[in-house]
Amino acid sequence: MRDTMRLLSMGWFIGACLVGGGHCAERWNVVLIVVDDLGWSDLGCYGADLHETPNVDRLAADGMRFTDAYAAAPVCSPTRAALMSGHQPAQLHMTIWRESAAHPPMNRKVIPPITVEDLPLPVVTIAEQLQRAGYVTAHIGKWHLGDAAHYPQTQGFDLEIGGTHWGCPATFFYPYRGQAHNEFRYVPGLGLGKKGDYLTDRMTDAAVQFIDDARAQPFFLYMAYYTVHTPIECKKELVQRFAKRVAPEMHHQNATYAAMAYSMDQNVGRILARLESKKLDRKTLVILTSDNGGFINPWGPFTAVTNNAPLRSGKGSLYEGGIRVPLIVRLPGVTVAGSECHEPVVSTDLYQTIIDVVSDRGKFIPYGTPASKSLRPLLEDPSAHLGRPALFWHYPHYYPTTSPVSAVRSGNWKLLEYLEDDSLELYNLHDDLGEKTNLAKAKPDITRRLREQLHAWRKSVHAQMPTPNSNWHGAQHARYTGPTEENLSLASF
Repeated sequence: MRDTMRLLSMGWFIGACLVGGGHCAERWNVVLIVVDDLGWSDLGCYGADLHETPNVDRLAADGMRFTDAYAAAPVCSPTRAALMSGHQPAQLHMTIWRESAAHPPMNRKVIPPITVEDLPLPVVTIAEQLQRAGYVTAHIGKWHLGDAAHYPQTQGFDLEIGGTHWGCPATFFYPYRGQAHNEFRYVPGLGLGKKGDYLTDRMTDAAVQFIDDARAQPFFLYMAYYTVHTPIECKKELVQRFAKRVAPEMHHQNATYAAMAYSMDQNVGRILARLESKKLDRKTLVILTSDNGGFINPWGPFTAVTNNAPLRSGKGSLYEGGIRVPLIVRLPGVTVAGSECHEPVVSTDLYQTIIDVVSDRGKFIPYGTPASKSLRPLLEDPSAHLGRPALFWHYPHYYPTTSPVSAVRSGNWKLLEYLEDDSLELYNLHDDLGEKTNLAKAKPDITRRLREQLHAWRKSVHAQMPTPNSNWHGAQHARYTGPTEENLSLASF
């Protein structure tokens, strides 16, 4: 009892098998799949034209598809921090990918803040929550949340394969190492292989082996695919398959990227099939999402990596194309097959959702954060509401698609405030999903109300702000106007 009270006082939760005994085998397993840089319209079930994703589409047909799901940030590390911690990136002061956290550009109109590089160890991750409740935990794939002193092993994971402080591999082909971004990169923990082996396949080999090895223990698998991030590479036969299908009228034109999406889908199918063959599918919560919007910039020989139409812009931006992402959840016996939810939700919500599901509303004592709302009510009734007045984003940095910016969505209204010049843009997402018509001047009352909400939220989370650059002479562009050597290097993280 004394130990139990000590744990409760620290905000952790105790599994039913620890306080009631004998129920471990009945507890939910959790599989969280994050596909790197996957755009909102990159999946067949979200309207992709060139891409084929039959296994993910089948997962959506068996579960719930969210139409208005958002990443917590428009780039990778901040969203991954939000997934792991349930905290907003601005509150953590983790608002840009790790490699750039301590090195803001000094030649722009404003100077972005120096931000936190590593997910702080005192933060209680979802893996730590589950580990302490008797779960065996595995992280496979991209980590990007800290140096070796902050790797997954320090944040609640029993098994770690493939994770480093880097945001992308040098290559997707064996031996998965080489020069990239002026340094030598590698992917650890995969063992020996052979020429032609593909990283996405090899990551999945490790995932299905973990499912086998977990046996009767409840488990948490965080499958963090490096794909479909750069480098844009895939197996030749798959690239040729999609090259034959490209047509001028399609939004998606990149056959190699389509092949990467298809390979990802094949491997998601392998995980789902292993759950089924082990008779674990009926007691496993499966979540699939992305860390930010699709990457629309040029890369290597490609004029554009993907296209997020009908959404505006892409990765890095706080327009819908940069933050609206796929989210599919299957909770057997709870989610109605083929259901669709239009409630706005965000990455931070997955933290409390997982706790709520595995605790079965009473068998655990939940620990959460104010930013994280359980999606369990929506999984039970897609027409339900979370009662949250607004969603907020803060990206005080530059990217090829944006200058420093904050945003708020309240109902169907969305306001963006650009931090170089305090300019405002207001959109009605119900009528204007593509954010083409700026209503800031036409709707001054709504603009003022949302701006006040945004400022109050930034103050409440102690958001870091950019500062004026005294050496600025107006020579550089404020917004993305096309590819340059500088922004291509920047955008490839």
